[in-house]
Amino acid sequence: MQIHYLEIVTAEVDAVCAAYESTHGVQFGESDGSLGNARTAPLAGGGFVGVRAPLRTTEAPVVRPYWLVKDIEAAVTALVEAGGQIAVEPIQIPGHGTFAIYLQGGNDHGLWQL
Repeated sequence: MQIHYLEIVTAEVDAVCAAYESTHGVQFGESDGSLGNARTAPLAGGGFVGVRAPLRTTEAPVVRPYWLVKDIEAAVTALVEAGGQIAVEPIQIPGHGTFAIYLQGGNDHGLWQL
């Protein structure tokens, strides 16, 4: 298993980015509109972390790992069979890949296919 994208949703984007920068020596870029205006930084071993503000007033803070998969459609099918609930069907983000979000065990999870 490999995390490709670690998404952090918070009302304090700049403070969270500054804390990670000072603690881990990473540099966050400017906001990326294709990722919900997340500011991103690379993860060791590949992938990236993104910190963004909620996209709607009802969106709660969350830390959501997106697991790298080879076939997102097959992974979605397997997750539903295992009791997961699909919250966001697979969506392609040009230049980034395809993602989906599912709920299971009281937590948000994501899938990412390059």
